[in-house]
Amino acid sequence: MVRPRFQRLPAEQRDGLLRAAASEFAAHGFAEASLNRVIEAAGISKGSFYYYFDDKADLYAHVVREELLGLLERAGPFGLPDAVDADGFWAELAGHYLRTMAALQSSPELAALIRGWVSAAGVPGLQRAQRELEEAAMPWFLRLLRTGQELGAVRTDLPDELLLGVAFGMGQAMDLWLIGAGVGDPERTGTPTVRDVAPLLIGMIRRALQP
Repeated sequence: MVRPRFQRLPAEQRDGLLRAAASEFAAHGFAEASLNRVIEAAGISKGSFYYYFDDKADLYAHVVREELLGLLERAGPFGLPDAVDADGFWAELAGHYLRTMAALQSSPELAALIRGWVSAAGVPGLQRAQRELEEAAMPWFLRLLRTGQELGAVRTDLPDELLLGVAFGMGQAMDLWLIGAGVGDPERTGTPTVRDVAPLLIGMIRRALQP
């Protein structure tokens, strides 16, 4: 986990290290990324780096976390749906998913980072960081699940952990497909737009989770 002393660095130094790390991880993935190249690009010593982070995995997790927060800010705030029925609940989710994926598609570097993060699910050095991110988000997803159940949009005959596992698994597969297939990429002709596919993907999750 990033040490508090990193946050006490001048903003210019923090941003320089994170920009260098994001570029390196996006270009080479976690496994092939060079910590030495990051340190050189950021203009710091290796000793200084270990004063702020435990290792490369720690840095990668922090970079992804910061980039995801930035993505959600660009996509716009999304609280619990205030819909009054099941159709409205799923329509709000589809709209938020569309905004989030559109923001993601506008940043090829971020798309590469997210693809690498999802693909590295089995990397031992990252498993703890991935669990921590999931655990931090879980209370919100549980509240979302409860809201859907109260509106009759989500089934109640199966355990919550199974329903969330199904939704997360489908979402992960969809995100990887969107990124890998170049959906919304103006340089890849013939591919559908995010607006085309977002309702279809949310519809798949809806059919799996609805009563």
